[in-house]
Amino acid sequence: MSTTNVLRYGAGALGLGLIGLGAWLVAVEPDPAGVLAWLVGALVLHDGILAPLVLAAGLLLVGRPQRGLLRGTLVVAGSVVLVTLPLLVRPGEPPNPSALPLPYARNLAIVLGAVAVAAGALHLVRRWRARPQRRTAEDD
Repeated sequence: MSTTNVLRYGAGALGLGLIGLGAWLVAVEPDPAGVLAWLVGALVLHDGILAPLVLAAGLLLVGRPQRGLLRGTLVVAGSVVLVTLPLLVRPGEPPNPSALPLPYARNLAIVLGAVAVAAGALHLVRRWRARPQRRTAEDD
């Protein structure tokens, strides 16, 4: 058996084991219906919203320079928003006062700003490296 097949079957066995562990953890959960509802919501959110948005952004960016950087920036920003969104839209007070001790809306804006600044800085570095070097009289 080749190394590739050993790794493939090992990864498959590990995946099946983790699926079994997940199913067992859902079964022993006091509220398995709540966990399953959360999993269905995550699936709908990913396949119904995130994946089509990423595909649409990829189609809109075809042929543009630095499209990989733009797509990466949009994926990171979208993922940060999706992780933070449940904390922002949850109605009422949290059951645990330490669950939301910080201003998540402000912090989300700061993180999105940092992502934009990092992407802009990377874009500028790439442009600077790609510019043609001018020869001076000293180089001759």
